[in-house]
Amino acid sequence: MKKLLNRVLFCLVLAAFAFCGTLLADREKLNDGLVRLHVVANSDTEADQTVKLRVRDAILCSIQEDLKAVADVDEARTYLTENLPKLEKIANAALSAAGVSDRAVVSLCREAFDTRVYETFTLPAGVYEALRVTIGAGEGHNWWCVAFPTLCLPATTREFSDTAAGAGFPEGLTQTLAKGEGHIRFFLLDALGALEAGLFS
Repeated sequence: MKKLLNRVLFCLVLAAFAFCGTLLADREKLNDGLVRLHVVANSDTEADQTVKLRVRDAILCSIQEDLKAVADVDEARTYLTENLPKLEKIANAALSAAGVSDRAVVSLCREAFDTRVYETFTLPAGVYEALRVTIGAGEGHNWWCVAFPTLCLPATTREFSDTAAGAGFPEGLTQTLAKGEGHIRFFLLDALGALEAGLFS
């Protein structure tokens, strides 16, 4: 009986290690396999919030199709880095067209994000790479989505799964994101991400 209990305990320990290993691998994939678009308004006035969306639309119009043709996150980073000056000009052209004197600054950086619920998937909290567009003082409510893989536009569950798989996301991680909050694996990923975000801030 004692031998049987020892074997069961040994198997449970192995299973726990395996689970923790895949959990950490999924967290790393989230941290390093995504690029988010983060547009921060000058302020929370109705006018500044409306302008923020115009800038968002201009940036998305410029990058959406190009990023769909990108094979992996490294290529996405290269594309965005090379196009930062162009994207800043696009953002500022949108501001000028709206009759706004504020200027935008566009950068590629790492930022701490809270948990975010989208229409067909949920992203846990964590530190993610982001294409950040800061308008004016950058003190208003922001807008964000996933620029790579290209998930900024509403997608069905099937489209989300296909896009995530195309970006190299494991099936288990894709299913976890689609199930979102309330799922134990998601809860643990979110807790790890929140811890990272707290240390990063």
